[in-house]
Amino acid sequence: MKYNVIHRGDDISIQLMHRFHELIRQYGLIHEEASPDIVLSIGGDGTLLHAFHQYKDQLDHIAFTGIHTGRLGFFADWKPDEVELLAQLMGESANQNDLRAVKYPLVEIQITTPQGIETELALNEFTLKGVDATLVAQLHINDELLETFRGDGICISTPSGSTAYNKSLGGAIVHPSLDAIQIAEIASINNRVFRTLGSPILLPKHHHCDIYPRENQNILLSLDHLYMQRNDIISIRSLVAAGKKVKFARFRPFPFWSRVREAFIGYDMV
Repeated sequence: MKYNVIHRGDDISIQLMHRFHELIRQYGLIHEEASPDIVLSIGGDGTLLHAFHQYKDQLDHIAFTGIHTGRLGFFADWKPDEVELLAQLMGESANQNDLRAVKYPLVEIQITTPQGIETELALNEFTLKGVDATLVAQLHINDELLETFRGDGICISTPSGSTAYNKSLGGAIVHPSLDAIQIAEIASINNRVFRTLGSPILLPKHHHCDIYPRENQNILLSLDHLYMQRNDIISIRSLVAAGKKVKFARFRPFPFWSRVREAFIGYDMV
């Protein structure tokens, strides 16, 4: 089995990387950057998002796992003082050819411009915001007009990303076993002249949302941690990515709702 390590670049993450290399060597795993079977992220959730986008074209055979070295991480299962146990369980899994993983859905973004269609994937969310003015855009669900949006922007998240920006916008936390995407408004304008639905929307797989921005708007797009400014967008289609999911290696049980409780509530009970 082949593996690679992506780290945040701080001293703690670099030291953990070297320690992991030493520990995993005894199990016969091969360190390879180009086409690994497992990618270990050492840092925060941003580090794992970086790793995902680095290997997004190899999702069919790559599983991710993470050691969290910051204050709060949702994707990383392991703490720095557990690096020895992680190396042991990963090595045993490789030698037994028994890699267990969970699969999470992704959001696919199809950006139409005069030059053609660009297709992207996001693990957490995709956002659309106005740069120098209020964002004005029509939202269509399954080719039917839903509303004309006016406000700061729109966030479209995956179930695994529902605990990120989406949650701060008042969106629902969605279990990642559900193949769905969520649409949440960012500071919409609602008065007697302008009106939007005002509530987050869940779309199942095989449904899609088309966003038609006002012509020649300066728009800031984000795909997870990646940002781009555009003024040539004709439309943007968002949907559950068909046939593509991200895999997270599970070397021990860590139920989703336990992860939610640890991240947002803590374990201290009254």
